[in-house]
Amino acid sequence: MRLKLINKYNFVACTVLLVTMATYAFLNVETLTNLFLGEALKDVDNLSETIIRTTHYQMLEDDRERVYQMIEEISSQKGIELIRLLDKEGIIAYSTHHEEIGSVVDRNSEGCSGCHSGATPLARASSMDRSRTFINRAGIEVLGVTKEITNKPSCYTADCHFHAPEAQLLGILDVHVSLAGVKETAGAYRNNIIVFTMVLLLILTTVLSLLTQKLINLPVNNLLEHTQRVTRGDLTTQIKDIPRDELGELAEAFNKMTLNLQQAQDESRQWADTLEAKVAERTEKIQSMQSKLLRSEKLASIGELVAGIAHEINNPLTGILMFSSMIESDPRLDPGIRQDLETILHETQRCARIVRELLDFSRENIPQKKWESIHDIIDKTLALVEHQASFHNIAIIKDYTETLPEVLVDPGQIEQVLINIVINASQAMSDGGSLKIRTYPGRHNKFLHIEISDTGGGISEENLQKIFDPFFSTKGANGTGLGLSVSYGIIENHGGHIEVSSRLGEGTTFLVKLPFGDPAELNPPEETIA
Repeated sequence: MRLKLINKYNFVACTVLLVTMATYAFLNVETLTNLFLGEALKDVDNLSETIIRTTHYQMLEDDRERVYQMIEEISSQKGIELIRLLDKEGIIAYSTHHEEIGSVVDRNSEGCSGCHSGATPLARASSMDRSRTFINRAGIEVLGVTKEITNKPSCYTADCHFHAPEAQLLGILDVHVSLAGVKETAGAYRNNIIVFTMVLLLILTTVLSLLTQKLINLPVNNLLEHTQRVTRGDLTTQIKDIPRDELGELAEAFNKMTLNLQQAQDESRQWADTLEAKVAERTEKIQSMQSKLLRSEKLASIGELVAGIAHEINNPLTGILMFSSMIESDPRLDPGIRQDLETILHETQRCARIVRELLDFSRENIPQKKWESIHDIIDKTLALVEHQASFHNIAIIKDYTETLPEVLVDPGQIEQVLINIVINASQAMSDGGSLKIRTYPGRHNKFLHIEISDTGGGISEENLQKIFDPFFSTKGANGTGLGLSVSYGIIENHGGHIEVSSRLGEGTTFLVKLPFGDPAELNPPEETIA
């Protein structure tokens, strides 16, 4: 399992605190124990000096019984385990433990090592050299202090002196004091230190846990949850409750990083969407250009073909038409065959008209352009056709934008284009309908739009793709299929474009685009039906 940051931090902090407090307690207890031992040593040394001074006059009088009685009384005090007198030879002259009186103390024992550690015994030794701690026969830890009894002038000048003047050391006073009280006091202090350490450790652990949880663990968890949400793709997430410290600055940096990532992702998505739209638009344009190029190549090839055919057919047709006219006007003509001759003459004229259209289609007529109002051209066109029988049940609606400027066009050719379109529209509305002609400027005011809409039966999608192909007609034997092809070429020669949209049962709309200015100064049209 994952060890949490707060647990790691508390473990390290508590370990350091425990080691520090343990070291402090150990050094403190040791120092206090040594202090207590020093005080005890000082007290025992003072006690030894007091015994020697108190018994000094009795010793001068050689009143040993009184001296021993005083030592017994002093040894009855609490904590004094043993008091004994030794001569300079190490023989125990007196002891509160009577069983050892007369015995000899080993000079190598710990009680004598302070003065007899070298080759020559010391006449004077410090209190530390004269002290030792050990376990006595009763199993009690005691402090033993020896005190030398020196030969003073009062001793060897007295009337009843026993020692020679040259003697320096008369004997040794050895006092043993129990260390139970010192150990008990040191133990109690040690226990207090341990309890204090544990309580302090508990308090500090609690405080550190709360502070770590609030100041470190909670902000870090917020950062972790934030990164996990970002990893899952949620770039709208933001860290709340940001502290005012280094972790807060880190959280702010995370928020800014997430916001930048979101902006970059949005820009990439928008760029991808835009790129897809641009690719689709460019693909559509390329297809349109390919379609136009294919149509132009087809028109050029068919134009060369029909030009030759038209010239070859035109001469025989002229002869047939001329002789048919002559025979028709001959009074000798049998009335029974006059009707057949009229049929021949009518069909010959129809063939001549088709040949003329073929020649017009194959010939690229250079437009004779001049500045004209498109509304005047439309009105002239409608004036030529609106009285025809096919327009009797058709309502003509004009929706002109009056502020349109004049355009540079060949009025005759534009009129021809409009006639072809409106005648086709009237033929598509055999049962009546409405014809709407609308003019308006295109985007960026570069092209003039002429929109011609009818409410006829419409054109199927399959036929709509072939509507400008030469010799394609939806009228059967009533049409040559050249009118819209010629119109397409005329508009292209004017630097414009012609488009068509239709739905079956709803009608058809033709959109003619003509440049406002000189086509040579304009870019190719990039607008679609509005």
